[in-house]
Amino acid sequence: MSEIGKRVRLERIIDRKTRRTVIVPMDHGLSMGPIAGLEDMASIINQIADGGANAVVLHKGIIRAGHRGYGKDIGLIIHLSGSTSLGPDPNCKVPVATVEEAISLGADAVSVHVNVGAANEPEQLQALGDVAETCADWGMPLFAMMYPRGSKIKNQHAPEVVAQVARVGAELGADIIKTSYTGDINSFRKVVRGCPVPVVIAGGPKMATERDVFEMVGEAIKAGAIGVSIGRNIFQHRNPTGMTRALTQIVHGKVSVDRAMRELKR
Repeated sequence: MSEIGKRVRLERIIDRKTRRTVIVPMDHGLSMGPIAGLEDMASIINQIADGGANAVVLHKGIIRAGHRGYGKDIGLIIHLSGSTSLGPDPNCKVPVATVEEAISLGADAVSVHVNVGAANEPEQLQALGDVAETCADWGMPLFAMMYPRGSKIKNQHAPEVVAQVARVGAELGADIIKTSYTGDINSFRKVVRGCPVPVVIAGGPKMATERDVFEMVGEAIKAGAIGVSIGRNIFQHRNPTGMTRALTQIVHGKVSVDRAMRELKR
């Protein structure tokens, strides 16, 4: 029965026709505070839903405060990890919510953030493994945000390092892996091939131009990614709805970068 529940929930965050997804993480308020774009949560969620995103990532307090949006149908992923930019080591994520809490709040999936290479990497790996076990019991999809971050990591986008952290998430039971793009199609194709579960790319910091974002997303899809999990490059854009719509065109419609640019201007 848990497998049936997981399949039903996954259809809320992955398009059943294209088997791809556009996820917009907006969990930044815990780590960075009320940054630009996230001051009015209900409004920005509505704008992103209007753009056709499949799901958003939020912390439990935002949901309890009633800021999921108003009457908009969009998948909900509740984030279970946290740290702040004010802490002694922001890379040291700790559990801040449970699978059971997420279920009670109507989540379609949960997410866990692991910084492989961080000072408390063992605890983060243990937390991911524990959450995976609970998710299996409840039929809850697990979205793992896997990043190489720590004193031994010289290049967070090195293909062999990204491939390793993606594989770590899959080995510990995640259903979908979010990780950094390695910069080109061939190297990221190796990341995808080495990961036995679907992979989506992170958006990272705000990029210089929309074309930069679109080109990265288009390349990732060609390399085998099933979609994107992009936050700041959407919610900090002057037109979040248009940016979301253009990205969904690339991910679900496989349109060109030029056509996506025209969609954004429209």
